[in-house]
Amino acid sequence: MKLVTVVIKPFKLEEVRESLSTIGITGLTVTEVKGFGRQKGHAELYRGAEYNVNFLPKVKIELAISDESLDEVISTITQAAYTGKIGDGKIFVTHLEHVVRIRTGETDEAAL
Repeated sequence: MKLVTVVIKPFKLEEVRESLSTIGITGLTVTEVKGFGRQKGHAELYRGAEYNVNFLPKVKIELAISDESLDEVISTITQAAYTGKIGDGKIFVTHLEHVVRIRTGETDEAAL
């Protein structure tokens, strides 16, 4: 089992969700976050004054999947989140040791 964590631009969230849904991935968690990578923020104007925005709004998506679906999930997310511009995001994959569905007590693959 794998835990896939994705950080993308907020306006790409719905497109990524729909793409994942078409390949059968229905369970995910979404968090609004702020951060920066190579972008290092940007300058904005507010009431005539310029100021630096160091942390840009992003969306973090987390989903637990089986090992077999990993390549398809990565490919789907990459295609859906792509804009070709800096700040498109990152995908992090970590090994998931154990999963328990609280309601039923199912564990691991059955709990996904």
